[in-house]
Amino acid sequence: MKSTFNDKQIQILEVAETLFAEKGFDGTSIRNIAKEAKINIAMVSYYFGSKERLLESLIVYRTSDLKKQLDNLLLEDIEPIDKINKLIELYINRINTNRGIYRIIHFEFTSKKREQNLHAFSELKKGNLKSLEAIIEEGQKKGVFRKDIIIPLITPTILGTFFHFHMNKPFFENLLNLKTEDLYNNYVKTNLTKHIQQTIKALLIYEN
Repeated sequence: MKSTFNDKQIQILEVAETLFAEKGFDGTSIRNIAKEAKINIAMVSYYFGSKERLLESLIVYRTSDLKKQLDNLLLEDIEPIDKINKLIELYINRINTNRGIYRIIHFEFTSKKREQNLHAFSELKKGNLKSLEAIIEEGQKKGVFRKDIIIPLITPTILGTFFHFHMNKPFFENLLNLKTEDLYNNYVKTNLTKHIQQTIKALLIYEN
């Protein structure tokens, strides 16, 4: 599936993302999307064929560029732990600023109704895991990372911490006095990200 879209396709994808996140995939029709996007219903079908294909295109649109960013990170002339820290910043920032698509993906994986539509996303995740493996293997060769790291569990450790924090947003807003959305987002960008970086570093680095 292609990962580049024209302006009209992007308009449709972004409207669909909003509606899928609010009403769910099953609760949103092609007619709803066309009406909200102020376009002819036939145009949605012309560009994407079906609602299922539209969902698949949306996932690719929101996630495919991450692989390119990770490839660039691999080429940076910095220490492996600094690459890991940048990777964490990249992951947390992307998820926090694109909550809609991750809400949709989470629901679709949970419902198991359209697993085939998530195939492209699963392939992207495999590619992202390979980038993480490359960084950790680099650190292991340099003797700074442990040899017994379970690499596939690093990503869920990163994302699990974020999602627990976000799913309990009202609790943490009250606990940490995060009265505005800006204060909440800044806390995620700084304190939460730093905490996750420290956690992952403790898993990767040899104890003194």
